[in-house]
Amino acid sequence: MTMHLTGTREEWLAARLELLQAEKELTRRGDDVARQRQALPWVQVEKGYRFETDGGTASLADLFQGRSQLLVYHFMYGPDYQAGCPSCSAIADGFDGSVVHLANHDVTLMAVSLGELPKLQAFKRKMGWTFPWASAHGGDFTYDFNVSISEAQQRAGGYPQNYRPARPVVDASQVSPAAAQIAASTGTDAAGYARQRPGLSAFARQDGQVYHTYSTYSRGVDAIWGMYPWLDRAPLGRNEHGPWWKRHDEYEG
Repeated sequence: MTMHLTGTREEWLAARLELLQAEKELTRRGDDVARQRQALPWVQVEKGYRFETDGGTASLADLFQGRSQLLVYHFMYGPDYQAGCPSCSAIADGFDGSVVHLANHDVTLMAVSLGELPKLQAFKRKMGWTFPWASAHGGDFTYDFNVSISEAQQRAGGYPQNYRPARPVVDASQVSPAAAQIAASTGTDAAGYARQRPGLSAFARQDGQVYHTYSTYSRGVDAIWGMYPWLDRAPLGRNEHGPWWKRHDEYEG
């Protein structure tokens, strides 16, 4: 017998109508937040970032692929990784279905990582993905947009982490077992793994200039993590006790 509350259809309907009001309020609040997000001032990008892509060396403006808007997913794949972050991989599983729709709505979706391009290309083939993925290896892009930090920064702390100063990481005792487990799956240690972080940044191109319009980190990327909106509507919700997800080719059966 289920341990969850049970009831009649009439009781369910009464509770569902109450929930519907809360859902409508959340939707309206989400619309308000989206308008506030789009009203942020644009900041001109003046540094000449360079990337390695399947088509060769490219500028930030080139990543737009002729469109006026660019969405960059900061995929955690550092220079010392041997595989992409499993969390980022789960998020990226949803990209291919969106790329064509966004492209036909004047938006380019692109993943960018600090790892070298041959590693990114090999991992992309392994995962069966087709979305564009650029390497920022050797440049400042991932550092300037607060998704990569140096070992010295990590030890000193104080660098921006989701718009707040991060605490220093001195030794492995400060790293949770879950983080160590995920790090091991990328072929690096927990400290090395944590020197890359996930995020999303948006850019606009207008009159030959590129502008940074928005960035989000941490749980700010939940909205594009495709399995979670489904789980939030499943009977048991997220039902998590530590990291349970894997790269899609690593599940048994």
